[in-house]
Amino acid sequence: MSKKTRKKSSNTTGKRAATKIARGAGTSTRKSAAKSRTAVAKAKKAKQPVKTRSAAAVRSKASHTATSKPLSAKPAAAAKSATKSAGTILAEGAMAPAFTLPRDGGESVSLSDFAGKKLVLFFYPRADTPGCTKEAIDFTRLKSAFGAVGTEVLGISADTVKAQESFRNKHQLSVPLISDEQHQMLETYGVWGEKSLYGRAFMGIIRTTVLVGSDGKVARVWRHVKVDGHADAVLEAARSL
Repeated sequence: MSKKTRKKSSNTTGKRAATKIARGAGTSTRKSAAKSRTAVAKAKKAKQPVKTRSAAAVRSKASHTATSKPLSAKPAAAAKSATKSAGTILAEGAMAPAFTLPRDGGESVSLSDFAGKKLVLFFYPRADTPGCTKEAIDFTRLKSAFGAVGTEVLGISADTVKAQESFRNKHQLSVPLISDEQHQMLETYGVWGEKSLYGRAFMGIIRTTVLVGSDGKVARVWRHVKVDGHADAVLEAARSL
């Protein structure tokens, strides 16, 4: 066989081999693509009912959850509301509740001690704090003016007798300061309640002033008192009785 014939034969054989390989690759690719499509179709078919059941289960669960939330929330809200409204709200025109409590100096003070007189009861949150100090000083400054219209003045807080005495001595206060550590009078007069400071809720004394007439009835109630000018406003109210 000549060199030219061998070369032509070699080329023909190579081309045939390449064609077979290309055909095989194409067949393999088609088979692979077909398998992939079949697998995707099977996967979709398999997942579809599962997704439907899952969605139904989720909807059912959400439905039960939505129904139960208000049921559990309502009693909690009612309980909170009841707690907030449990304190006494002193009504004007009602008889002033009786009390007997210790005061600075070690003696005790009772409502009956002021029978036939007008009486101012100013409830303050804590002794020797800025607002309470100013309020107590203002009532001390006007003590003689209150006395001229037949009115006595008492300050009340939950501080100890010792703390009240220190408060009195430090600021030279002349109005008696009552100690109600057990909150008996504070709750009876409706001044012990929920307060908030910097977003924190807590129980404490709501700054309040009560004016009792000579007949023993509540004539005026000031709640959430603003200290500036308050003692003067109370004096004017006592004069008008």
